[in-house]
Amino acid sequence: MGTERRRGDRVTFERGIAAHMMGIDGTWRRDCIMEDVSETGAKLTVEGSVEGLHLKEFFLLLSSTGLAYRRCELAWVNGDQIGVNFLKQGDKKKKPAKRGAQAADV
Repeated sequence: MGTERRRGDRVTFERGIAAHMMGIDGTWRRDCIMEDVSETGAKLTVEGSVEGLHLKEFFLLLSSTGLAYRRCELAWVNGDQIGVNFLKQGDKKKKPAKRGAQAADV
């Protein structure tokens, strides 16, 4: 039971929600269907091949204006479906290497 709670409550859509994937640098874009979503991630069905795309990190655009979006990292691939984890702001920033030095300076 503990692992289910950790993954967050998952909402599955009967027909899926149309969305778009876009590269962080904006060089590629793919239509996709969001099959389910939780606080921490989503399952997407991607239209067209994902081969050659930089899927390590990308944006999931949830509105046509691009105002609703999530920064994602790829979790798994299974045929035309992929699992993504949502990144919180600051997740990928490097933390200072010498934390002990900061405490000593105080």
